Amino acid sequence: MEAIWNRFKIPIIAVVVLLVALMSSFVVVPETQQAVIVRTGEPVRVANQFAANEAYGLTGAGVIARWPFIEQVQYVDKRVLDLDMERQQVLSNDQQRLQVDAYARFRIIDPVTMVETAGSEENVAAQLSPILTSVLRQELGRRSFGSLLTAERGTAMQNIRDALDLQARQYGAQVIDVRIKRADLPEGTPLDAAFTRMETDRTQEAETIRAQGRKNAQIIRADAEAEAANVYAAAYGKDPDFYDFYRAMESYRRTFQTGTGDSSIILSPDNEYMRQFRGR
Repeated sequence: MEAIWNRFKIPIIAVVVLLVALMSSFVVVPETQQAVIVRTGEPVRVANQFAANEAYGLTGAGVIARWPFIEQVQYVDKRVLDLDMERQQVLSNDQQRLQVDAYARFRIIDPVTMVETAGSEENVAAQLSPILTSVLRQELGRRSFGSLLTAERGTAMQNIRDALDLQARQYGAQVIDVRIKRADLPEGTPLDAAFTRMETDRTQEAETIRAQGRKNAQIIRADAEAEAANVYAAAYGKDPDFYDFYRAMESYRRTFQTGTGDSSIILSPDNEYMRQFRGR
């Protein structure tokens, strides 16, 4: 073996170097990664770069070629990444101190810019975290605590997302969504005072609704009674004698029907009130 090595040492070394160079000339890029090829410190091209609405399997992932020892490959995550904000205290425009937990979701859409400006996804998240906190404070500071419990909260989240996305583009990232996980009042006196004020507001609102309901009921009842009176008048006008008889019978019933039998009334048979008893 020693004789063979001494005789063929140079060819063996050459073959080994060639195999190593050949193996180093190809790298595998997964579907979940973008590959930035860096030559002498400068990004020169990208493999499997993110493209919106591109079909899975047709993105350019797989085996790619590079110059060995000259070009380096830096992988950049292609998936949606999370950015969690530490719990912050925010002052709303109605002077309520809120404990807010929020998060954002982003992805790298320009890996070359990301490599040049931030270097890695972790650095991008570190750069965006204080921006998210600042934008969140500014947006919620223009709104009341009550607005965070209504549909207006969606508008606030959209404004925060747009503002954060504008800053994220500088690092080759795109902010997809921003959401508030929790927005609570601090424990203690502020929370108790807020609950009392909210209870008072809801009580006043309920009383206003009830008053409006009573008003509407009176209007409906008055309209119905007026319509009924018109119907009765139209019906009775067709037979005045029957109407006179009907009114007399109603009057007799209300006068004589006591329910106990203890009352009595004495009238002359010729009394006009009794004329319906005399017949025609």
